[in-house]
Amino acid sequence: MSTATVAPPAWALKVEGLGRIYGDPSPESVPGTGPEFGTVISPATGAVVAAWDVGFEVAPGEALGIIGESGSGKSTVMRCIAGDEDATTGTINLRGVGDGTVDVRTLDPSARRGLRLHQLSAVYQDPAAGLNLDVTAGGNIADPLTAVGWRHYGRIRERAAALLRRVEVPLDRMDDLVRTFSGGMRQRVQIAKALANDPPVLLLDEPTTGLDASVAAGVLDLLRELLEETGVAAVVVSHDFAVIDLLTRRVLVMQHGRVVESGLTDQLLEDPQHPYSQQLVAAARG
Repeated sequence: MSTATVAPPAWALKVEGLGRIYGDPSPESVPGTGPEFGTVISPATGAVVAAWDVGFEVAPGEALGIIGESGSGKSTVMRCIAGDEDATTGTINLRGVGDGTVDVRTLDPSARRGLRLHQLSAVYQDPAAGLNLDVTAGGNIADPLTAVGWRHYGRIRERAAALLRRVEVPLDRMDDLVRTFSGGMRQRVQIAKALANDPPVLLLDEPTTGLDASVAAGVLDLLRELLEETGVAAVVVSHDFAVIDLLTRRVLVMQHGRVVESGLTDQLLEDPQHPYSQQLVAAARG
């Protein structure tokens, strides 16, 4: 008797009904919050409903953007996916964990942390959040490699050198402390570290904010090339439509913790429907 083979899901990352409340997590905290009320603060409990009922799928080789102003909830969503924060409600599934059938929120803390070694990686706005500034560039890249079992010093050095070369960090800086690097160079090292174990999912949180315009442009060009080359499923969080336009194919617009519009990036830029999206596009066009 033959057994039917279940095809793996088409997505690499699936998020459903994701919510994050700071304070009273009860259902009473949700009413009276969101775009129609112009606030994320619950009138009933005083809790902050930072994100609510957020859902999306991202396929291998696809980049999804999440855009909104500060306080819109976009970075909260990313931190919940990354495991930096615990979501109040919702499910997060990765194709590489139980063939996509396991809600990673149900994993114990150790197993959840382990996902950051081989299933997903994050690049943060502040490189200090993703790097040890008192370790060398090569040492930072070696950390995730040794954590998954790499032991041969020569192979580790070779892998670190290849990644640094790819992100255009001079190899004569490989043994320099990251603290001595410029902001743009630190960000490049953080990207190299995030790619060390070839994760199927990459999270990018405001990856060029705070960098000089010319430096930011170089980092964006690098990210675009890497996303095209690696086939990774990427989520790009930004307040800047220029970043979203360059890196993503689809986009979610968030305001006051809710998704107010979604669609293809080029179409949304050309013809935004929601008043808030229209405001963001107008600002992007100057």
